[in-house]
Amino acid sequence: MAEVHPAALAFISFLLLQRAAELVLAGRNTRRLLARGAVEHGAGHYPLIVILHAAWLLAICVGGWSRPVSPGWLAVFAMLQLCRLWVLASLGPRWTTRIIVLDEPPVRRGPYRWIAHPNYAVVVAEIAVAPLVLGLWPVAVAFSILNALVLRIRIRAETRALNGIRAGS
Repeated sequence: MAEVHPAALAFISFLLLQRAAELVLAGRNTRRLLARGAVEHGAGHYPLIVILHAAWLLAICVGGWSRPVSPGWLAVFAMLQLCRLWVLASLGPRWTTRIIVLDEPPVRRGPYRWIAHPNYAVVVAEIAVAPLVLGLWPVAVAFSILNALVLRIRIRAETRALNGIRAGS
């Protein structure tokens, strides 16, 4: 049996704790947005996102706990976390893991001034980079492809929802 690599265990623990904390934050924000009259769109594909991310985390846990951490990829991952924080701060109470739309103009501050979907850009990069931190390139490739397929559905649903708000304005 392979020995546990402490740095890998620390990295995996960080990923799991981060994702759990984000689910708590997203749940709170979702409840508050819905209470303000926001409407959820594209709920039918949401289970695909949950399954994809859970399977990705499981693949990293199963394959990565005994592997050394790549300092270079860890540095890239750390930079992505700064981008993630920028996205979260820019959206504030409007950040959630679901497509929840208020009858208000979309956020146009932070990275949203330049990129239509900066949160998805960060997630795309994380899905590739996090496994690479542990040398799990097959996980990076497989889940990047699966994520691209799910994001295609997701971004179309979000674009339709936001265009509906803009058309009503």
